[in-house]
Amino acid sequence: MAVTYLFVALFLGMMGYTCHYAVTHRQEMINNSYNGRQELLISQNTRGTIYAAGGQALAQTQTDADGKETRNYPYENLFAHVVGYASNGKFGIESSSNYYLINSNAKLADKVASDVAGAKYPGDSVVTTLDVGIQEVAYQSLGIYKGAIIVSEPSTGKIIAMVSKPDFNPNEIDAIWDDLIKDKESSVLLNRVTQGLYPPGSTFKIVTALEYIRENPETYNQYTYQCNGKFSLGEDSINCYHGSVHGYEDFSKSFAKSCNSSFANIGVSLDRAKFGATLNDLLFNQELQVSFAYNQSKLAIDGSTSDSDVIQASIGQGTTQITPLHVNMITSAIANKGVLMKPYLVDYVKNNENAIVKQFHPDTYKKLMSEEEAAALNGLMQEVVTSGTGTKLSGLSYTAAGKTGSAEYNSDKSQSHAWFTGFAPAENPEVCVTVIIEGAGSGGDFAVPIAKRIFNEYFGL
Repeated sequence: MAVTYLFVALFLGMMGYTCHYAVTHRQEMINNSYNGRQELLISQNTRGTIYAAGGQALAQTQTDADGKETRNYPYENLFAHVVGYASNGKFGIESSSNYYLINSNAKLADKVASDVAGAKYPGDSVVTTLDVGIQEVAYQSLGIYKGAIIVSEPSTGKIIAMVSKPDFNPNEIDAIWDDLIKDKESSVLLNRVTQGLYPPGSTFKIVTALEYIRENPETYNQYTYQCNGKFSLGEDSINCYHGSVHGYEDFSKSFAKSCNSSFANIGVSLDRAKFGATLNDLLFNQELQVSFAYNQSKLAIDGSTSDSDVIQASIGQGTTQITPLHVNMITSAIANKGVLMKPYLVDYVKNNENAIVKQFHPDTYKKLMSEEEAAALNGLMQEVVTSGTGTKLSGLSYTAAGKTGSAEYNSDKSQSHAWFTGFAPAENPEVCVTVIIEGAGSGGDFAVPIAKRIFNEYFGL
């Protein structure tokens, strides 16, 4: 009898768990390609429209006289990676919002009218946080280069623009699919903003500076260093970018001038276990709480990490790998007084009569650093613009703060990716911009002017 009760209890427990899972994971279950419910919804409902924040259609379903449906992307390549595609599998917002797009919350009267006409029910639509004007400026500014740009609102986590190149025309995805899949070297379908892993170069000095501040909260501003263009420790040595000799530097100038030698010196002085803990605080080697496809950033430092590896890591080289999304998240936390808001792309879901079905709200992700630490980093990043490698952003009607980077990516030391990450206005940040241009060279020469164009567009200049 006891065994019978045990099995009954187990059975009831399994039923309860299954019901709970079905309710709490409804979207995942319907989106599963093995779930026939998805095909039923697709056969009943016309796939909804994806809109920009300003109301422009970014993806829509067109139906011809014979009832054949075609997914159309009016802006073609412009939103290729962030909006994605809905055939040959799904990607981008087409994937993350698939559950909403294939459902219909039309009124009963509208559904009856559709039944009478022998038509599908009108599907729900999603309104994104994307700004067409800023997306266009970011896209055009990247030009023929490979790279990525993300523009976000640090106080809310809204993603305003997301550009990845090389790109494709999603209207042609069926025609080009086989060629792209056969080409093992092709990275056209890769969203470099969220999936591209790069050495961060000197943008990582934000992290190294934070660790130094944490270990020396009362004395970090007393730091000094004499740069002769090279740092050596045992058999290890690194040079400043293009052999620059910075001379006498304090902590702020070391950061503003992006002195590799000084930051290598700082790096080897750090407690490596604590450095590893700070990397954990900043979400390295972790799954991210985002609704879109991404890759984890990678860097491990602990008590056993060698001097050679710490020197390289301190300036964002060596084994350090990070996505532009992650750089933007860290930068946004600095702009938002240490608090990271969860990045998101969809503002709300609406039905065919524009009634809101679901509203998404800003949500705190995590406090990455204290308000005092964020203020200190903000000050350092302002100095980059006023007297360092980001001076192309100085003297404008708005103030800006940021960090440039020139990240070496192969054995040819003359080649580097150009980085910039920063925000404006510096004293009360509204917008955060992160740019990487593959193989372009200096971040100050190539990435900063692109960020400037985006800031100007945001502020209506």
